[in-house]
Amino acid sequence: TLTVTSANHWMTAWLGLELNMISILPVIAKQKHPRSTEAATKYFLTQATASALMLFASTINAWQTGSWNIMQLNNKLSCILMIAALAMKMGAAPTHFWLPEVMQGTTLATALLITTWQKIAPITLLYMISNHTEPIITLSIGLLSILVGGWGGFNQTQLRKMMAYSSIAHLGWTMTVISIAPNIALTNIIIYMIMSAPFFTLLMTTTSKTLQTMTTTWTHTPTTTIILMLLLLSMAGLPPLTGFTPKLLILDNLVTHKLTLTAATMALLSLLSLTFYLRTTYLLTSTAPPTTTQSTTTWRLKPHQNQTTAILTPIALFNITILPALLT
Repeated sequence: TLTVTSANHWMTAWLGLELNMISILPVIAKQKHPRSTEAATKYFLTQATASALMLFASTINAWQTGSWNIMQLNNKLSCILMIAALAMKMGAAPTHFWLPEVMQGTTLATALLITTWQKIAPITLLYMISNHTEPIITLSIGLLSILVGGWGGFNQTQLRKMMAYSSIAHLGWTMTVISIAPNIALTNIIIYMIMSAPFFTLLMTTTSKTLQTMTTTWTHTPTTTIILMLLLLSMAGLPPLTGFTPKLLILDNLVTHKLTLTAATMALLSLLSLTFYLRTTYLLTSTAPPTTTQSTTTWRLKPHQNQTTAILTPIALFNITILPALLT
């Protein structure tokens, strides 16, 4: 990832992405289970296809313009191909199909890695080529991702799949604004990562993998339940919480650029995501499990000293104080 973020040459960026992909494959396939092997295979095939497309796009650009510099992606065709390749790398719609499957086949820790760290490299490259991108393409990908992310998460009971669709929807918000205001797009994805990390770490602490197991957290760890509820509402983008800040900035920018209809469509489509976040919140906090379980499961007895969650949770929830600074 660091190789990609510090690269100037397309070949260096490509090499960094390849190393990144090869390194995470054993992490995904670590569990001795057919599901994780399948997840690793799916991840490898999609990422390899995206890498090949990316190399093809940069070669066309070098052939036409004579430059391998990332910032000088002047050829129109190679720019379109590059956006498609990077969208596939990140898991934005319409090439999102691999993300829920891969995340479902891995552990929660690996799912966190895929949904946060693995997005950094392609987002950096998108940020670097943002001045050459076609706004119509990025807007289309963004709107489609928000729609797919909202619709796909509707019937999910598996939390990892639900978070995969949530990731697709958040990527959609990033993609819509990347060619208009790349800094705000970057702010959006960083804030999403800050919100995802504590959510996943708390799920790991409580070993919750489905909505059903989530309902039992209330009787044992009320604090965790309240934090999870607030994190879900923050991801949904409800006002006093952090998740609202980037959404407000994105909609503000789109309206400024006379894209009011797009902004309105995005706001309406985000209600789809809001539905499943609220459903999860309701199950988490408003439904009491039938009995208080007597089993001695490990996580109920050991207090987990998790510094990451302690540091990231306040940032993920109460970031509204920095809004005036962001707006100016």
